[in-house]
Amino acid sequence: MTHRYLLDTNIISEPLRPEPNTEVLRQLRENEDVIALAAPVWHELVHGAQLLEQSKKRRTIEHYLANVVRSSFPILPYDELAADWHASERARLTKAGLTPTFVDGQIAAITRTNDLILITANRRDFERFSDLAMEDWSATPTAPSATRLANV
Repeated sequence: MTHRYLLDTNIISEPLRPEPNTEVLRQLRENEDVIALAAPVWHELVHGAQLLEQSKKRRTIEHYLANVVRSSFPILPYDELAADWHASERARLTKAGLTPTFVDGQIAAITRTNDLILITANRRDFERFSDLAMEDWSATPTAPSATRLANV
Protein backbone atom coordinates (compact mmCIF):
# COMPACT_ATOMS: atom_id res chain seq x y z
CA MET A 1 0.00 0.00 0.00
CA THR A 2 1.15 3.54 -0.69
CA HIS A 3 2.13 5.76 2.21
CA ARG A 4 0.12 8.90 2.73
CA TYR A 5 1.25 10.25 6.10
CA LEU A 6 4.55 10.83 7.85
CA LEU A 7 4.35 11.15 11.62
CA ASP A 8 6.29 13.69 13.65
CA THR A 9 7.76 12.57 16.96
CA ASN A 10 5.02 14.19 19.04
CA ILE A 11 2.33 12.18 17.25
CA ILE A 12 3.96 8.75 17.42
CA SER A 13 4.69 9.40 21.12
CA GLU A 14 1.07 10.24 21.92
CA PRO A 15 -0.01 6.70 22.90
CA LEU A 16 2.58 6.77 25.73
CA ARG A 17 1.10 9.86 27.39
CA PRO A 18 -0.76 9.35 30.68
CA GLU A 19 -3.92 10.69 28.99
CA PRO A 20 -3.45 10.34 25.23
CA ASN A 21 -5.50 12.41 22.83
CA THR A 22 -8.34 10.15 21.70
CA GLU A 23 -8.49 11.71 18.25
CA VAL A 24 -4.80 10.99 17.66
CA LEU A 25 -5.33 7.38 18.77
CA ARG A 26 -8.33 7.03 16.46
CA GLN A 27 -6.44 8.46 13.51
CA LEU A 28 -3.46 6.18 14.18
CA ARG A 29 -5.72 3.12 14.15
CA GLU A 30 -7.71 4.27 11.14
CA ASN A 31 -4.65 5.12 9.03
CA GLU A 32 -2.08 2.59 10.22
CA ASP A 33 -1.67 1.09 6.73
CA VAL A 34 -0.69 4.41 5.13
CA ILE A 35 1.67 5.77 7.81
CA ALA A 36 5.45 6.00 7.66
CA LEU A 37 8.15 7.49 9.89
CA ALA A 38 11.23 9.49 8.93
CA ALA A 39 14.63 8.19 9.99
CA PRO A 40 15.24 11.40 12.04
CA VAL A 41 11.96 10.78 13.94
CA TRP A 42 13.12 7.23 14.72
CA HIS A 43 16.41 8.72 15.94
CA GLU A 44 14.58 11.15 18.24
CA LEU A 45 12.48 8.33 19.70
CA VAL A 46 15.40 5.97 20.34
CA HIS A 47 17.65 8.76 21.59
CA GLY A 48 14.98 9.97 24.01
CA ALA A 49 14.50 6.48 25.41
CA GLN A 50 18.23 5.93 25.81
CA LEU A 51 18.62 9.16 27.77
CA LEU A 52 16.34 7.76 30.49
CA GLU A 53 17.76 5.89 33.46
CA GLN A 54 16.99 2.17 33.56
CA SER A 55 13.41 2.10 34.84
CA LYS A 56 9.95 0.76 34.21
CA LYS A 57 9.20 3.87 32.11
CA ARG A 58 12.25 3.26 29.90
CA ARG A 59 11.38 -0.43 29.46
CA THR A 60 7.80 0.53 28.51
CA ILE A 61 9.04 3.02 25.91
CA GLU A 62 11.61 0.59 24.50
CA HIS A 63 8.96 -2.12 24.27
CA TYR A 64 6.58 0.27 22.48
CA LEU A 65 9.30 1.31 20.04
CA ALA A 66 10.42 -2.24 19.23
CA ASN A 67 7.11 -4.09 19.30
CA VAL A 68 4.63 -1.48 18.11
CA VAL A 69 6.34 1.33 16.22
CA ARG A 70 9.17 -0.50 14.47
CA SER A 71 7.03 -3.47 13.58
CA SER A 72 4.11 -1.34 12.33
CA PHE A 73 5.60 1.50 10.30
CA PRO A 74 8.31 1.69 7.64
CA ILE A 75 11.13 4.13 8.33
CA LEU A 76 11.93 6.32 5.34
CA PRO A 77 15.57 7.39 4.85
CA TYR A 78 17.07 10.84 4.56
CA ASP A 79 18.40 10.25 1.06
CA GLU A 80 20.08 12.36 -1.63
CA LEU A 81 16.81 13.79 -2.93
CA ALA A 82 15.76 14.81 0.58
CA ALA A 83 19.22 16.27 1.26
CA ASP A 84 19.03 18.41 -1.90
CA TRP A 85 15.53 19.72 -1.03
CA HIS A 86 16.60 20.35 2.56
CA ALA A 87 19.72 22.27 1.47
CA SER A 88 17.66 24.53 -0.80
CA GLU A 89 15.02 25.20 1.82
CA ARG A 90 17.58 25.73 4.57
CA ALA A 91 19.45 28.25 2.41
CA ARG A 92 16.22 30.06 1.49
CA LEU A 93 15.07 30.27 5.09
CA THR A 94 18.51 31.22 6.44
CA LYS A 95 18.73 34.10 3.95
CA ALA A 96 15.33 35.25 5.25
CA GLY A 97 16.65 35.11 8.83
CA LEU A 98 14.48 32.08 9.67
CA THR A 99 16.99 29.25 10.16
CA PRO A 100 15.04 26.07 11.02
CA THR A 101 16.41 23.33 13.24
CA PHE A 102 18.35 20.77 11.22
CA VAL A 103 16.20 17.81 12.26
CA ASP A 104 12.96 19.62 11.41
CA GLY A 105 14.43 20.32 7.99
CA GLN A 106 15.24 16.65 7.55
CA ILE A 107 11.72 15.61 8.54
CA ALA A 108 10.21 18.23 6.22
CA ALA A 109 12.47 17.09 3.37
CA ILE A 110 11.53 13.43 3.74
CA THR A 111 7.86 14.41 3.87
CA ARG A 112 8.06 16.64 0.81
CA THR A 113 10.23 14.43 -1.40
CA ASN A 114 7.97 11.44 -0.73
CA ASP A 115 4.86 13.55 -1.42
CA LEU A 116 3.40 12.81 2.03
CA ILE A 117 1.38 14.76 4.55
CA LEU A 118 3.24 15.56 7.77
CA ILE A 119 1.21 14.83 10.88
CA THR A 120 2.42 17.05 13.71
CA ALA A 121 1.13 18.85 16.77
CA ASN A 122 3.86 21.46 16.24
CA ARG A 123 2.86 23.12 12.98
CA ARG A 124 4.92 26.17 13.93
CA ASP A 125 8.14 24.12 13.56
CA PHE A 126 7.30 23.36 9.92
CA GLU A 127 5.11 26.17 8.61
CA ARG A 128 7.90 28.10 6.89
CA PHE A 129 8.92 25.22 4.62
CA SER A 130 7.73 25.56 1.03
CA ASP A 131 4.74 23.58 -0.17
CA LEU A 132 4.65 21.20 2.78
CA ALA A 133 1.32 19.48 3.42
CA MET A 134 0.48 19.16 7.13
CA GLU A 135 -2.29 18.02 9.43
CA ASP A 136 -2.65 18.15 13.19
CA TRP A 137 -4.64 15.17 14.38
CA SER A 138 -4.62 16.48 17.95
CA ALA A 139 -6.26 19.81 17.15
CA THR A 140 -9.86 18.79 16.65
CA PRO A 141 -12.15 15.81 17.11
CA THR A 142 -13.03 15.95 13.41
CA ALA A 143 -10.79 14.75 10.61
CA PRO A 144 -8.55 17.65 9.56
CA SER A 145 -7.91 18.57 5.96
CA ALA A 146 -4.44 18.89 4.50
CA THR A 147 -3.15 22.35 3.79
CA ARG A 148 -0.31 23.42 1.56
CA LEU A 149 1.62 26.29 3.06
CA ALA A 150 3.04 28.99 0.84
CA ASN A 151 6.63 30.19 0.76
CA VAL A 152 7.79 32.62 3.39
